[in-house]
Amino acid sequence: MSVAWVWRVTPKPQTPASESPRGAWGQILCCLIMHCRAYFLLEKDFLELKENNYPGIAAFPVSEDLLEWEAEIEGLQNTIWHGLPFQLTINFTPEYNFVPPTVKFRTIPFHPNVDLYTGRPCIDFLDNPDKWSTSYTLSSILLTLQVMLSNPVLENPVNLEAAQILIKNEHMYSLIVLRLFDQPVQLKDDYPELRKDPDKFIRSIKVVSFDDYYKTWSGIATSKPTDYYRTPCKMICLILTRKPRPREGM
Repeated sequence: MSVAWVWRVTPKPQTPASESPRGAWGQILCCLIMHCRAYFLLEKDFLELKENNYPGIAAFPVSEDLLEWEAEIEGLQNTIWHGLPFQLTINFTPEYNFVPPTVKFRTIPFHPNVDLYTGRPCIDFLDNPDKWSTSYTLSSILLTLQVMLSNPVLENPVNLEAAQILIKNEHMYSLIVLRLFDQPVQLKDDYPELRKDPDKFIRSIKVVSFDDYYKTWSGIATSKPTDYYRTPCKMICLILTRKPRPREGM
């Protein structure tokens, strides 16, 4: 009686490429390449910004890898925003410039296109990666934000109350914005009721610093958005509390 022996060879399980030493080093190398690319592009953007010296725009990196930035912009000339400084943070990722950075106002303006809770501006190419282009640079981002201040989009605003006040009474909106910065205001003859009874509108306007303003909105942000939209304008409740300070020499 003969016996036939059959040998069965069990294949050795293969290690996924991502778990193999070669795969791990490949991922590390890819990350390094992306990081170096982002560093090079941001360094180039920084040089472009300094060479052009755009009025009312400044930015500088706050991290050695150039991924974290702080910036300051002022509104365009001949607008109520001119001369009013706004501080921002801009956080890039190693995937720059394939994806947009995260931009936030540190001093949050009372503006239809700036979220009161997060400080994020409503810019299509910053909100939607599909609308982002590799042709955008640090300068183009800051210039867009500067233009946005004086050219608000009133369709689908993220700050509904700012938009409602601006639509209903543009002069009152300007008054609120300027008083927040303790700027002198000239009343126009377009609103005779302001001449007859200025206390009706401005007796309550209180000058507040942007630090206090930011802290106040940070506190408001802890409440639910639905509660916020049910209540009267919290900005008006905040600044409409006292009579304006008398000017010197009066």
